[in-house]
Amino acid sequence: MKIDHHLHTSRHSPDSVIEPHQLIRSARDAGLDGVVITEHDYQWREDELADLQESAGDLLVLAGAEISAIEGHMLVYGLPHLDDVPPGVSVRRVLEVAEYHDAVVVAAHPYRWGQDFRAILAQVGARFDGLELVSNNVGAAERSLIESTLSDHPVFGATGSSDAHEPEVVGCYYSVFPEPIRSMHDFVSALRRRRSAPRHHASKRLASGPIEWAARPASHR
Repeated sequence: MKIDHHLHTSRHSPDSVIEPHQLIRSARDAGLDGVVITEHDYQWREDELADLQESAGDLLVLAGAEISAIEGHMLVYGLPHLDDVPPGVSVRRVLEVAEYHDAVVVAAHPYRWGQDFRAILAQVGARFDGLELVSNNVGAAERSLIESTLSDHPVFGATGSSDAHEPEVVGCYYSVFPEPIRSMHDFVSALRRRRSAPRHHASKRLASGPIEWAARPASHR
């Protein structure tokens, strides 16, 4: 399945111009099988998702969140709520809360804005479930650093997503999963087992170039 799992809409992310139903149309046009909406420090309620899923047909619609931790942005999937991970929380706390709730954490665009991601790893350890290797907000320099980090830490999975804030960016990068994903539980399980493989859309602008990256063997925290 082709899933773009780092996306923002105008409903809950002020920096996005993608109206939710436009997101569905853009995802279909990009040939995606599913999307996971990750607003900034907001997670869609189940009733909101149900309304959007009704209009999405067979396109899977799920929700996680992009947490604004003090050290950088973290994509979190599988939390029941965000009460314990407010903006400005530490990365260590995000990881602790995710582990408590059996959720997963993917580092969003590591090294962006001069982030010293290796220093974060030195502080919290190799506790991430994945690193976002490619997105619209990962440049060539950041990608090189991420690839090096992935080589040094085989335990990490690699993901691809658009980090779209505009309709035309949706699906420029995405992750491929070999098995069907029908729920957040399935999605979390697949990420935890390192089943994602980042891919690109050949007809879209690619901020960090094309990508072919094999999924890694299963590895548990």
